[in-house]
Amino acid sequence: MAKRGYHHGNLRQALVEAALRLIEARGPMGFTLTEAAKQAGVTPAAVYRHFEGREDLIAEAARQGYEIFTDVMQFAYEKGQPSALAAFEATGRAYLAFARKYPGHYIAMFESGISVNRTPELAAIATRARAVLERAAEDLSQHIPPEKRPPASMFSAHIWAMSHGVVELFARNSPGTQSPFPPEDLLETGIGIYLRGLGLIPPDE
Repeated sequence: MAKRGYHHGNLRQALVEAALRLIEARGPMGFTLTEAAKQAGVTPAAVYRHFEGREDLIAEAARQGYEIFTDVMQFAYEKGQPSALAAFEATGRAYLAFARKYPGHYIAMFESGISVNRTPELAAIATRARAVLERAAEDLSQHIPPEKRPPASMFSAHIWAMSHGVVELFARNSPGTQSPFPPEDLLETGIGIYLRGLGLIPPDE
């Protein structure tokens, strides 16, 4: 493969994109830095000018994934306004949409075993992503009597866990876990049952 001319960080991004393709095809531990370098069209030695090892490369892929994820979640939240219920439900659907559209990033973020605390930058953007869902939960929780209101962080964590479970079991083609219902329907009805259990009704009804 002919070596390409990379300038001003292009090589670093080319390596991340190569890693994302390999992660999607083989999983986060199914490739070497040498293979990532080959995909990017550079020598293995060039990789180490940007990343100390495969985990650092995956962590950067995860960081970029969280950047996209935060934007997707924020867009969903804003699209649902001014209804707190619509905004909250939209963030749940956005989780599933992100996993479908960006599988390499999703795997790097949630299935690679890389801690969000590996770098300050990764930790910061992961916190921002969680904050969007927590804000949506906080808005919606105002419609629950204070004595019955769960903390927004718990509220959002429940929906995050439900969304993650639907993605992992039914939207990522896991062997032996096919559902007779589309993942979108499973998530929608699951969120509906959860919200009914809290006694929530749409604010505009």
